[in-house]
Amino acid sequence: MEEDRAIEAAARLCVPAQTTVADPEGRTKLGHGLRVAALRELFEEANVLLAYTAEQRMLAIDEKSLPRFMDYRRLFHQQQGSMEAMLSSERLLLASDQLHYFSHWITPEASPRRYDTHFFLAQAPGEQEAMYDRIETSDGIWIGPGEALARYEAGTFDLAFPTIYQLRELAVFPTVGVALAGSDQQYVRTQRPVMIEKDGQTQILLPEEPA
Repeated sequence: MEEDRAIEAAARLCVPAQTTVADPEGRTKLGHGLRVAALRELFEEANVLLAYTAEQRMLAIDEKSLPRFMDYRRLFHQQQGSMEAMLSSERLLLASDQLHYFSHWITPEASPRRYDTHFFLAQAPGEQEAMYDRIETSDGIWIGPGEALARYEAGTFDLAFPTIYQLRELAVFPTVGVALAGSDQQYVRTQRPVMIEKDGQTQILLPEEPA
């Protein structure tokens, strides 16, 4: 969105993010709108707003302020309101520096709907409660990568193709801190799955995987 790019260009609205080993080419540097888009989607879909207050503390949303932020979120869902207006009114600075670049996926060329998506990791703020929006997300659960994969293998937990691979990568990290540090030290390459026909069924694979 144009507003995402505009917010990233405004120092009063967004904390600068450093180029890391994960993204030496600056694919997600400020100005592209990707980091603000990720933060906006996180707020819209999960009710988590990574932002600093005027006192340079991570935003806490308590019982008193929750209805106010729910109103902002409701307006966003109705394609009304403005992230810039909310940040200015609440005197907030988006914590784009808290996003750790993790992966980049582009849907297969044969897909009816295609996406070019960058994924980030972040530590959830302790003084905010995640809530799914019942619009773009239908349910919510706190679950570890290993358990999510185990439930998927058991056929009780649906996972999208890119999510399976990202959870496998996350499962090797023992803590959130180690995962964040690890993501900064490993170059993110673009994943481009392909669709093939096998035994009368369509399968999605990464190019290096055996058919």
